[in-house]
Amino acid sequence: MVFIASILLLALTRAEIIDRMKAPPITVVQGLVSVYGDCGKERRRTFQQPIAMFAGDVCRDLYQKNSLKESRFPEPCIVIHIGDSEGGETNVVTHVSRRDGDKPRFKILLPSPAHSDMDALRLAVVRGFCLAVLDKELDDAGANAFCRSLDPVLRAEDDLAKLDAWRDEGAVDAETSDEDMLKEMRKVHVPGRILKSELRSFASRLYLLPGFHRHRFAGKYECVSFREAIGVREEDPRIRLAAYRKIPELIIHGGGHGEEMDAAVAAYCEFLNKLAIGTDEARLLEAMLDVADRKLKELEK
Repeated sequence: MVFIASILLLALTRAEIIDRMKAPPITVVQGLVSVYGDCGKERRRTFQQPIAMFAGDVCRDLYQKNSLKESRFPEPCIVIHIGDSEGGETNVVTHVSRRDGDKPRFKILLPSPAHSDMDALRLAVVRGFCLAVLDKELDDAGANAFCRSLDPVLRAEDDLAKLDAWRDEGAVDAETSDEDMLKEMRKVHVPGRILKSELRSFASRLYLLPGFHRHRFAGKYECVSFREAIGVREEDPRIRLAAYRKIPELIIHGGGHGEEMDAAVAAYCEFLNKLAIGTDEARLLEAMLDVADRKLKELEK
């Protein structure tokens, strides 16, 4: 890279070299980020300001999400250089520079800014911010995990993926116990919203179980769906008790996810209450269950 840059530099006229040396950087976010245009005037005019704004927005967002106040930096710690390659390089080159007594500098080179991978640039700026502000040195994977942890929805998706892995395979890391996972199952990950994984988990609870596995309903059913329970109630009165006990479970695991989910939970609880009382005809119970199922299905869209 240095060799190629040297060849390109020799190809420039004296006036072009002086122009590049005199071109001032654009510095943003209280001196944290500087963007240098190691390129011709037209390219600087096209890319320098937008890239500075992009990097500045990323850093301000990180300040806000970490509940930190912007600090003044006497020297920039995130230094971005715009190259003058005419090729289609999408790569974003990073390097940490350390000097005794100074904060480390996170240097970013965009060889061909018109084609640079913006996701890679965002991760590079995040890594620079973490190094300069939080004193954390991260790789791209660590920076991506850090960003996701700051977004409520993305963090919830990661937590639920971890929960699914535990539920399906019993997989947990060294820092997580089964008790932690059981607590995670009862957690409202994004208040006022129901995520797909949470919806699947709720739907898996729409079954009635006998008090003990060896005591099957009517001597043959290990579990029954709500719809099956309407017919089995005539064979086994314990269906009514199981329906009564299911109501608080649905309220606990379905609450806190918004009005539409609350309406679906209420419809299921109304059905279960009628099933537990045991006085209504099958067709009325089926109609009530149809309403509840329809409300839940609307949430899947």
